Amino acid sequence: MSTSVIDVRNLSFSYGKVEAVKGISFSVKKGEILGFLGPNGAGKSTTIKILTGQLSPKSGSVSLLGRKLVRDNSEIQGRIGVCFEEKNLYLDMSARENLVFFAGLFGIKKFNPDDLLSRVSLYERADDRVSSYSKGMRQRLMVARSIVNDPEILFLDEPTDGLDPVSSKAIRELIQEQAKKGTAVLLTTHDMWEADELSDRVVFLSSGEIHAMDTPDNLKMKYGHRIVSVKLRDGDSVRIESISLNSPDAGEKLKTIVDGEGLLTIHTEEASLEDIFLKVTGRGL
Repeated sequence: MSTSVIDVRNLSFSYGKVEAVKGISFSVKKGEILGFLGPNGAGKSTTIKILTGQLSPKSGSVSLLGRKLVRDNSEIQGRIGVCFEEKNLYLDMSARENLVFFAGLFGIKKFNPDDLLSRVSLYERADDRVSSYSKGMRQRLMVARSIVNDPEILFLDEPTDGLDPVSSKAIRELIQEQAKKGTAVLLTTHDMWEADELSDRVVFLSSGEIHAMDTPDNLKMKYGHRIVSVKLRDGDSVRIESISLNSPDAGEKLKTIVDGEGLLTIHTEEASLEDIFLKVTGRGL
């Protein structure tokens, strides 16, 4: 049975009089990707900063890898990886030099960065200064740097925000590879499609509070509507009919359509995570 390597209980944090995180609780298991979803200002980044020791909570507790989190805990810091939106790469160094340098900070003496650079499609530019890199290339390097120490926990804050499809795909594949190796991943994003694609479970966070937490499929079943959209030939025109699968006569309606003439296409529709987020929280993204 999987073990929880992140355990958060009744966590709260305030910026002055503004309460950014309001008594939230959740856990992440080994090899699990937990998507932390919400609009800007929801409390996602603040939560990650607390979990990575950059901020001290107002109240509540955090345990990582079975140990209570305290700031500047070097033993825990050596077993986690972090990638924030803010880039803090050394621009005058090459990508290879950046990774070797950070490996040295973890005490990794015999480190070959080439495999990692290949995995993020930067091997051909490994010796170029990072100052010459595009935004997408720098972000891929940031993600590569976050797994230099082969972390047991990986914190990713909007890892694909604003990137092109190719760069985004490379980063998503790397995240999935890490999870398959047993890394627990906490991913913050406001990209609901990405969260649906990557996450084993998702958390809906709005105004510092958790409104829902479950698998994407369970949330869709609970809050969404199962609909079949049918396109039919109607004389010289085309009409579209929608049939709710929750309707007691849905099967009979579909059989009549399939057995009849004029059927052009038929496909199922389901609510997106964004639709459900709006329904649950009353806020869009």
